[in-house]
Amino acid sequence: MGFVFFLQKIFLAFLVAMGITVTLGDAYCFSKINKPGETNKGCVLDGKLYPYGEIARTENCFRCSCSKREISCCSLFLTPTGYDKESCRVIFNKKTCDYEVVQKSDPTKQCTNYSRVG
Repeated sequence: MGFVFFLQKIFLAFLVAMGITVTLGDAYCFSKINKPGETNKGCVLDGKLYPYGEIARTENCFRCSCSKREISCCSLFLTPTGYDKESCRVIFNKKTCDYEVVQKSDPTKQCTNYSRVG
């Protein structure tokens, strides 16, 4: 009975760890219902018309799916958190759709010890 209880504890710890990993790894997602009569050619997001179907990358770094009913999007980036805000700053690179955490005193040097969330 002791060995089975031990295996159950290990399995529970594994499930908790996986739940945390999946939660922290998710990108930011949202949906927007299309306004009736707004357009019949696609979906409007941030003032730009996107065609129906899958959109690999929008101008603001989202992956979207556009239908006659709605547009659903998820970010292609994860936002840095937990970095030293006194000595580091965050810069968003639209070309790579990624944040860089750099030193305020020398922006050519990366900061370390931070996490990312969606």
